[in-house]
Amino acid sequence: MAFDRQKIVEAVKEAKTRAKPRNFTQTVEMAVNLRDIDLKRPENRFKLEVVLPNGRGKEPKIAVIADGAVAEAAKRLGLDVISGEELEELAKNPRQARKLAKNYDFFIAAAPLMPKIGKYLGRYLGPRNKMPQVVPPTMTNIEPIVERLKRTVRIQLKNNPVVHAPIGTENMEDEKLAENAEAVLNAVLSKLERGENQVKSVYVKTTMGPAVKIER
Repeated sequence: MAFDRQKIVEAVKEAKTRAKPRNFTQTVEMAVNLRDIDLKRPENRFKLEVVLPNGRGKEPKIAVIADGAVAEAAKRLGLDVISGEELEELAKNPRQARKLAKNYDFFIAAAPLMPKIGKYLGRYLGPRNKMPQVVPPTMTNIEPIVERLKRTVRIQLKNNPVVHAPIGTENMEDEKLAENAEAVLNAVLSKLERGENQVKSVYVKTTMGPAVKIER
């Protein structure tokens, strides 16, 4: 790969140094700018789930839409549960449905409820790339799925030739953030016909800080 690990570490370090202190822990974000890609062709667009080797730095918010065994499994893990009945209620309250889609990072859903989820929440979850991870209605242990989602970021290439992804938080070690950045880069490169030749530039930044270019 054209991006050297040490160059990524240096960019991450500079982005953190140039960020003004805030009263919250800022996310470290990455932007991969692409070139020579025709996004009018559906085959050039993509959605990816990338498991970050060093995690996200903070736990994402996960909701489980289920009844029965899956709902019980979720409650045992202390996760928020939305029942089939509550799903029906959301159909009557678009504002609440929109808020729900915004407030959670990931959703897990029992398979029998997917038709209703598509009907009532699809318009809010789809554009945010948050459609649920589907599990069988009899699943009694969802912990492995939850643990994987805690280290996962979802990225997509849709209308603009740029991919955005969180790669951790500012209190993580520079080396670990760089390793996460590499995981995202490699995932993006795997979807490009000409690989790194289609990467115009890559930047890292904190939530409120200036962008710093990763030199090749």
